[in-house]
Amino acid sequence: MAPRKKNYLSNKDLLKEIHKSKNSYCSYKSIEDSQFDIILPDVQSINQETIVEAQKNRANRIAKAAYEEAIDRGEKVKQDHFAIDYTTIKKTDLVFRINSFEHIPEEPGRKKNPKNIQDHYTKLNFPPFQHYRFDKTDTVECVGKSHWMGGMSNGYFSHEHGTMTNKLAKMFMMMCERYGNKWNWRGYTYNDEMKSQALVQLAQVGLQFDESKSQNPFAYYTATITNSFTRVLNTEKKSQNIRDDMLEMNGYNSSHTRQLNSHIKWKEDTGQIS
Repeated sequence: MAPRKKNYLSNKDLLKEIHKSKNSYCSYKSIEDSQFDIILPDVQSINQETIVEAQKNRANRIAKAAYEEAIDRGEKVKQDHFAIDYTTIKKTDLVFRINSFEHIPEEPGRKKNPKNIQDHYTKLNFPPFQHYRFDKTDTVECVGKSHWMGGMSNGYFSHEHGTMTNKLAKMFMMMCERYGNKWNWRGYTYNDEMKSQALVQLAQVGLQFDESKSQNPFAYYTATITNSFTRVLNTEKKSQNIRDDMLEMNGYNSSHTRQLNSHIKWKEDTGQIS
């Protein structure tokens, strides 16, 4: 059996690079603490129900990874063969990601009229979090922090030491290039500017994708690119209208686009076309 053919971009690959990029801004007690099994709003949400959900998530992730490795090796296998009974997952192996600003310094006055909790704290490139796991005494302890360097108790806040992975940056470039080559965008003379602005926007908001709300970063990034392209288009149209107004005021012919639109409107007004 031949190895499977991968798509040009998948949510799985995007999520993997997002995870790596965010981890470069984090500090953990051990490398095993960097992979979370469930995302929760606070520590109080860790209960029997969420523990079972985390066990299922971990069992499914391990089983899926083993299945995909076998497929990549060219083995003819069924996914059911790699299924794992979630009840065999130990509670002490689970990692809980808790969305938290607890370790982020406040920055009063950063926003004149703060509307959200993040407006009261230092501006970050993605929502902060902490990782927790059960110790041998059945007590949850913090084993990781985002935007942090050093130990959990003797480390310090840092939000500039990390970096986006090269692979994620290349993915952003690929998405902008493909989107700009679509039939409804590629004809514009300022197409390169559209792609450049979209790439800048992705670099700014790329890590703000929230895994607790969606597992579809491709849609999130596509919406970001669409908004950026539309913004450049509207700006260029506004500038073109100003140029055409100035040309007409000085007795010159306006752009071909305005002349064509005026001709079409005249035909509509005179009933020649409907």
